[in-house]
Amino acid sequence: MVAGGIISLGQQKKCLGEKNYREQRNQSVFKEKSPLILEPCDSRHCRPHTAAPKPSLHACLCTSIQHGSRRTVVRMRTSLVVCFCVFALQSFQSLVCAPVRGAGTYKAAPASEKSLDVKKRGKVPHPHDLVTEAGLLANTSNTWNLPRCGVPDFPNQKDVQYRERHRQRRFVVHGGRFDKKDLTYKIVRFPWQMDEEKVRRVIRTAVKIWSDVTPLTFTEIRRGTPDIRIDFSSYWHGDNLPFDGPGGILAHAFFPKTHRQGDIHFDYDESWTLGNHMGTDLLQVAAHEFGHVLGLQHSRKPKSIMSAYYSFSYPLRLSEDDRQGIQYLYGAQLQVLPPPPTPAPRAPPTKTETNELNPDACQTNFDAVSMIRGELFFFKSGYVWRIRDPGGSGRLESGYPALASRHWKGIPSKIDAAFEDKSGNIWFFQGDDYWVFDAEMPIRGPESIRRLGLSVPSIQAALRWGHDPNYNTYFFKSGSYWRFSPSENRVESPHPRSMQYWSGIPEVVDAAFRDMHGFAHFIRGRQYWKFDPVGVNSLEGYPRYIGVDFFGCRNE
Repeated sequence: MVAGGIISLGQQKKCLGEKNYREQRNQSVFKEKSPLILEPCDSRHCRPHTAAPKPSLHACLCTSIQHGSRRTVVRMRTSLVVCFCVFALQSFQSLVCAPVRGAGTYKAAPASEKSLDVKKRGKVPHPHDLVTEAGLLANTSNTWNLPRCGVPDFPNQKDVQYRERHRQRRFVVHGGRFDKKDLTYKIVRFPWQMDEEKVRRVIRTAVKIWSDVTPLTFTEIRRGTPDIRIDFSSYWHGDNLPFDGPGGILAHAFFPKTHRQGDIHFDYDESWTLGNHMGTDLLQVAAHEFGHVLGLQHSRKPKSIMSAYYSFSYPLRLSEDDRQGIQYLYGAQLQVLPPPPTPAPRAPPTKTETNELNPDACQTNFDAVSMIRGELFFFKSGYVWRIRDPGGSGRLESGYPALASRHWKGIPSKIDAAFEDKSGNIWFFQGDDYWVFDAEMPIRGPESIRRLGLSVPSIQAALRWGHDPNYNTYFFKSGSYWRFSPSENRVESPHPRSMQYWSGIPEVVDAAFRDMHGFAHFIRGRQYWKFDPVGVNSLEGYPRYIGVDFFGCRNE
């Protein structure tokens, strides 16, 4: 990690020589309006500083060294600084990294016409010297506060973007690529937050994003030398590019045709998660890193997977810019189309056909309802409605209802019940089968509900309810309920209890969910009852209509 530091004019003379010093002193970087003046090495990033002595462009670098839990910034002597500057620039030609949190928290110096010209030329490859698509240094305060890649964009990338304006291509390639299409990878070490099988599923999903649009294939191996080596490491780990603990640098990777081609390193100390905002999403970062290891640099498209700025987005998919970039290197996927099938004669309908596309939420009896990732999902006949901020404004997400298979491929068209367990896994039930998903990836099922200790052919509703950390999960069927333990994967007793415990709730319910405030909601038909966990009974004023309260329908 490179940061800025001050070197006195006397040290510059000693390092550069009297003649070179006089020549550089007359250049624009020593003039009064030059913005390339750096403050002492008190942070991980150089920041403009107008009151400091004016250093040379090539003699203002120091390194941040991690020592235990303390960060010690070491100011290097002038002669060593120049050598380190050369080393850093050479290293950038083969190194890329994943987004860094807070990489842009600094105050930009007032930009003059000369300073902008220096930044456009990219003489010093530093993230604070780069222009953005929004326009040089203007209106960038919000963008620079986003998590982004810690290694700056390459000078040749800026040349492509600013000198060849007539070209429409936004993706940028490094120049190297693998010479074969069948690639292998090996996971050397794993993060502590996830079990090994879960990490393997994430990596398979990340590589599939790229293989779906190219002739590339990826195969995991456990032994031997792979083409791509994946490792989770802490601090100094053998490549002179130390990690910095939680936050900061998340990962880095190396391009093809470089001395460490195929290496992807993740920071072991990050809070790796999947499918939520509680930490750093491993799938997002892994997909980004595989783009680099295949030969792609950063894209200027903000919604691209290869954008320098990290953003949490599900479902994860390639942008058109990503697809064009990877196909520029490896070509498009070869598809052999089967001959078109001969259509079978269609018998005339014996009854009136109804169009069930986009069912009306105001006139729908929902099959299942569940709170998933803090959002409320209503299910009906293969469709799903998605309500954001259910504890606040409760707005219906645009583009819904949508097919439920858009999020969870493989679930049946109609489901009987759904719930999210304590680990964040999502359970779906239909008939005597159930499925379990980790975010949008299937990890179990279909399996029989008899394995859960149930003796009934199906359930009608599922509810995760209680107070953290003592959440309980309940299954409901025909006036009875069972308490279920996801950790043990079984109900506590095969013998159900009576619904009389749920005072004021109908014996037979179609769906159930717990809201953001701890209240349980039971649904039957188009009405719902709200259950108080303190008074252990249904609240007064209920039942109410779902369409009116959740979808803004007119009074029924």
